[in-house]
Amino acid sequence: MRDLIVTVNGLAWGPVMLLLLLGTGIFLTLGLRFATLRRLPRAIGLLLRGRTGTGQGDISPFSALMTSLSATIGTGNIAGVATALALGGPGALFWMWLTALFGMATKYAEAVCAVRFREQDANGNYSGGPMYYIRNGLGRRWHFLAYAFAIFGSLAGFGIANTVQSNSIAQVLNDSYAVPPLFTGLVLMVLVGAVVLGGIQRIAQVASYLVPIMASSYLLMSVLVVVFHIDAVPGALVEIVASAFTGSAATGGFAGATVWAALRFGVARGIFSNEAGLGSAPIAHAAARTDSPVEQGMIAMLGTFIDTLVVCTMTGLVIVIMDVLPTGVSGASLTSLAFGGAFPGGEIIVTLGLCLFGFTTTIGWSFYGERCVVFLVGVRGVLPFRLLWVLALPVGTMLQLDLVWLLADTLNAFMAIPNLIALLLLGPLVFRISWDYFAGVR
Repeated sequence: MRDLIVTVNGLAWGPVMLLLLLGTGIFLTLGLRFATLRRLPRAIGLLLRGRTGTGQGDISPFSALMTSLSATIGTGNIAGVATALALGGPGALFWMWLTALFGMATKYAEAVCAVRFREQDANGNYSGGPMYYIRNGLGRRWHFLAYAFAIFGSLAGFGIANTVQSNSIAQVLNDSYAVPPLFTGLVLMVLVGAVVLGGIQRIAQVASYLVPIMASSYLLMSVLVVVFHIDAVPGALVEIVASAFTGSAATGGFAGATVWAALRFGVARGIFSNEAGLGSAPIAHAAARTDSPVEQGMIAMLGTFIDTLVVCTMTGLVIVIMDVLPTGVSGASLTSLAFGGAFPGGEIIVTLGLCLFGFTTTIGWSFYGERCVVFLVGVRGVLPFRLLWVLALPVGTMLQLDLVWLLADTLNAFMAIPNLIALLLLGPLVFRISWDYFAGVR
């Protein structure tokens, strides 16, 4: 079974999939005439004015972004970036940047479609995302893709955003402070349950409070490392760009990396971190109180900007500046080593970051899975899903997760395929809606 999943995973995240993800972003960016980059200041202004929101919906536009960021700013920003650099060299960070620039258009289009084609469930709550814009925006012959996305989306979260997260938190607390994994799992079950059982309003409230604090705190510590080593920054930037096109030489325990490795792991980990193209974030944005799909799309694209171009960049810069790649260490341990070398107690930053980021990822993804279940079986599936989600957390702390990682990763790829097909088909509609809006705000 493991060999089969490894084979399928290799195909699912192979060159064709990466080309489809990156190609969709390029197609949408060109079709929007680079509006996602040119309109960035306006998007920031909309976010600052969007703390309450006007129009139909369950949560404010700001809370919708924080909810989506709670799911995307996670272990990928700490461990994922480090893994990309360990396998692809410093040049992987450059390809993460490029992926994010085009991924902003993908995230924008996802949110535009999500708001445009959202529905209300039997309880009056708003539901949207790929399953809805496939069913309501495309012909009947494409409807099977909506159900495929919902099935994969309802299952994938139990891996990548539930058991994997609880296991990662339990492992780091056990390694650092000898906290028993099961105890960590039970505490997480109580904390996550208190949030998740309250529905999207409580998830949004917690995310709107926690995400700005944890992200800004992590960025502040990263900025301090950069400031303390400001003389090393120009050389680090040159190394990042140069190795993206020339590869990285082997030094110490670092095995070196080719240009292809830098590109492959940079693109793959960039998408894993910001989720542009997976179809998860638009589920949160569909619940926003707004009557403008374009305005919510502009707010949504800031998620990719913040996640990759800001948070992931700071992690990558700290690793390159502190020159820890030659140690041969990978994952969260590499990031911990970098911060630990920057100042005493730096490892604590990574430990706390992993715990908070893992917690918010768990609560954010619970809403994604729940809305997929609502699409499949209606509101009667909400409470059973929430209870199952909470009960799975302590189980995750006791599992050997190699197989769970692979399976969840594969399910994420299967989520992305229906979503990307829909975005390519709905692209002309997104362009038309966007240019009608922009013509009125000039």
